Amino acid sequence: MVWNFSYEKSDTQRFEVPRMLFDDPKVLETYVKKRRDQNLQRWWAQYLESIGDFSGAKGFYQASKDYLSVIRLLCYKGLIDEATEIANKTADKAACYHLACFFENSGDVNSAVHFFTKAHTYSSAIRLAKEHNMKEKLANLALMAGGSDLVEAARYYEDLPGQADKAVMLYHKAGMIGRALDLAFRTEQFSALDLIAKDLDERSDPRVLERAAEFFINNQQYEKAVQFLAYAKNYTGAIELCQKKNVPVTEQLAEILTPSKETIPNMIERNELLEKVADCCVQQRNYHFAAKKYTQAGNMLQAMRSLLKSGDTEKIIFFAKKAHNKEIYILAANFLQTLNWKTDGNFMRYIETFYTKAKAYELLASFYEACAQVEIDDYRDYSKANAALAEAQRCIKTALEDESKNVIELSEKLDELNHRIANIKKFIGIRNIYETDPNDAIRQAQALADEKGIEESVRIGDIYAVMIVHNARKSNFKKAYSLICQLQERQPRIDVSR
Repeated sequence: MVWNFSYEKSDTQRFEVPRMLFDDPKVLETYVKKRRDQNLQRWWAQYLESIGDFSGAKGFYQASKDYLSVIRLLCYKGLIDEATEIANKTADKAACYHLACFFENSGDVNSAVHFFTKAHTYSSAIRLAKEHNMKEKLANLALMAGGSDLVEAARYYEDLPGQADKAVMLYHKAGMIGRALDLAFRTEQFSALDLIAKDLDERSDPRVLERAAEFFINNQQYEKAVQFLAYAKNYTGAIELCQKKNVPVTEQLAEILTPSKETIPNMIERNELLEKVADCCVQQRNYHFAAKKYTQAGNMLQAMRSLLKSGDTEKIIFFAKKAHNKEIYILAANFLQTLNWKTDGNFMRYIETFYTKAKAYELLASFYEACAQVEIDDYRDYSKANAALAEAQRCIKTALEDESKNVIELSEKLDELNHRIANIKKFIGIRNIYETDPNDAIRQAQALADEKGIEESVRIGDIYAVMIVHNARKSNFKKAYSLICQLQERQPRIDVSR
């Protein structure tokens, strides 16, 4: 037909074709079916409904996806099961709402709530749930609805005995953290409190944080209490609780307890708090964190003392090198002397370097004396011992040049070193001339052994060893034995086999 093509081309077929064919329903129905235009299908369905052809109307309403009209017809005809099936299958909001209203008017509250929910008209579902005391469904409906419905539902549950847990949960979801916490405290909803606490941070209301901390203190959950006190900027209270209850100061907690410069602009006050955190770490033997906090507080000396307690040699050396502080250099060198520096050349070099940078020449001299004694006791190497004492002598001379207070003590120390060096040189000389003039060497050895206080410079056993070996080589065993007896009288505990 040319006419319908023209109407379609001009997009007026939805009005003009029904007008022209209205007197010939069969042709018009054929046209509607053929076109599959939803607007035409809906119009034709309405026409069929108006003339009482409900079955035909239902078919065309379904074809046009006008499910509201389908449900309306089915409800009118009493075909509720079919209406329910279609509403559930299509989930059309308008259709579900119509069916929900039908069920409400029919007294089927459960079905009404179900279809109000599918229609996303949660306020109607909530209204019905409240009116009919449907406590189990109301919470889920409020969660789906959100907004003010959450608060209204929470208030509803709050007034019901034994339903406080749902009220707390709904207040929490509504963002009313303070109200949720308050109700949870009053009703002792411990599990809910743990859940709410996860949403608290430094941006939360300080009053809420303090209240949460109070609750956790009362329930002996001190770590959480410390965290919330710190979030509330109550750093002093948090640190005191750490110390009192020995709450482990982890790296994360230590950072939470560290106030920013913006939070506490007063540097003195901030440093005092940092030192309290560090003191707490020391109390718990958490020396590395303590050192970090002391450093942040500008107390480098206490930071070094904490590292010394940790025994972390690598960090101690690193810290001393970076600190550029006399006392810290001395502490580091003193610590290194407690280690096996005798076999580790690096330790020896650091000890020398740190004492030198600290200008602690007396302490460096004492270290060289210790080195000399090791050479004598462990290796019988008097040449190296003499070299070490010469270094000690040099240090004391430098100290005399720099010091003006303890000149007398330093002078006495220098005299003592001079005397020891002289005695060691004598002993080295005795050993050297023995190969060419044994008798003179033995005479000098006897004289050296008879010197008062010789043991402070040379091991008496080493001097007697020269004389005993000499007599044994000469087969003068009686004399050798006599010398052994003399040695044992002078040093009863000496091991003559060494």
